[in-house]
Amino acid sequence: IKEAGADAVKLQTYTPDTITLNVKNEYFMVRHGTLWDGQYLYDLYKQAYTPWEWHPKLFEFAKELGLVCFSTPFDKSAVDFLEELETPCYKVASFEITDIPLIEYIASKGKPVIISTGIATLSDIELALKACKNAGNNQVILLKCVSEYPTPYEDANLRTIPNMRETFGVHVGLSDHTLGIEVPIAAVALGAVMVEKHFILDRSLGGPDAPFSLEPAEFKAMVQAIRNVEKALGSVSCELTEKQKEMRKFSRSLFAVEDIKAGEVLTEQKVKSVRPGYGLHPMYMRDIIGRRARVDIPKGTPIRWEFVE
Repeated sequence: IKEAGADAVKLQTYTPDTITLNVKNEYFMVRHGTLWDGQYLYDLYKQAYTPWEWHPKLFEFAKELGLVCFSTPFDKSAVDFLEELETPCYKVASFEITDIPLIEYIASKGKPVIISTGIATLSDIELALKACKNAGNNQVILLKCVSEYPTPYEDANLRTIPNMRETFGVHVGLSDHTLGIEVPIAAVALGAVMVEKHFILDRSLGGPDAPFSLEPAEFKAMVQAIRNVEKALGSVSCELTEKQKEMRKFSRSLFAVEDIKAGEVLTEQKVKSVRPGYGLHPMYMRDIIGRRARVDIPKGTPIRWEFVE
C-alpha cells in the first residue's frame, strides 16, 4: 500500500464480542440489501476482524515504511489498547456515530478524531461534534460517507462535502465505498482533504470487503489522479503564468494583409485582425480605419501607430 501511494493505513480494532452479541435471531441477521445478507452479525465480524495480537507488528511495520498507522476502536477496551500502541489519531465508524459515550472517551485522549457519517443525520453529526468539544477536543475531520456496500454513484451526493464544511466549520473528507476511482477524485476537486478507500492485494482472495476494494494498481492510479487534481486546483488567481505571457504572442493583432503604399487609406480589406500578436490590439481597428498610411507597409507587417497619420 505504501508503493501504491497511500499516506496512512487504518485498521479496525474489535472482536465479535465487543461489537455485537452471539445471538441467532431476526435482530442480528443482515437483511438490508447488502453483500452480506443472510449472515448473522457475530459470524460476519468473526470473519472480518483483525486479531489484536497482529496490531503491534502492523503498527511497527507501517512506521518503518513511513506510513501513519491508526485504527477504528469499537469500545473503550479497544481505545485503551490503541493508546498502548501510541496511535496518532482515531477513526469513528459510521455505525458508531450514535455512541456518544464512546466518542467522548475517544476524544478525551486529545488526538485527532476522524468521524464517518454514513448513516448520520444532521443531529447525529451535531451530537458527535459536541461530544468531542465537551471533551476539549476540536481536532475533528468529518468524512462524507454512504453506508451502502457498494455505493451506487447516484447516492454519493458529493456536493454535500462543501456544504458540510460550511455547516460544521471543520475539515471534510470522503470515506468511499463506490466501485472504481472516479468518486474519490471528484471529491478532492470539491474540497475533500482526506480519502479513505478499502484496499486488497487481489480481489480474487475474497473477503467481506473485497468487491468494493481497490487492488494495488487501481489504488496507485487513484492516488496519482488525486495528486494531479491537487496541483490543478491551485489557488484563485487571474494572473498569467510566465508561459501564458509568452503565449500571448500568438493572440490576435492588426496586420497589413496586402501591400499598402504611403498615403493610401487604411481599409478593412487592407488591415485585419489575425494571429500572431505583434501588432496593435484589435480594439484599435475602428480608430485606424479611414486614416492614411504614413509609410509603405508591406503585406504581413504588424500595424503600429507610427505607420499611421
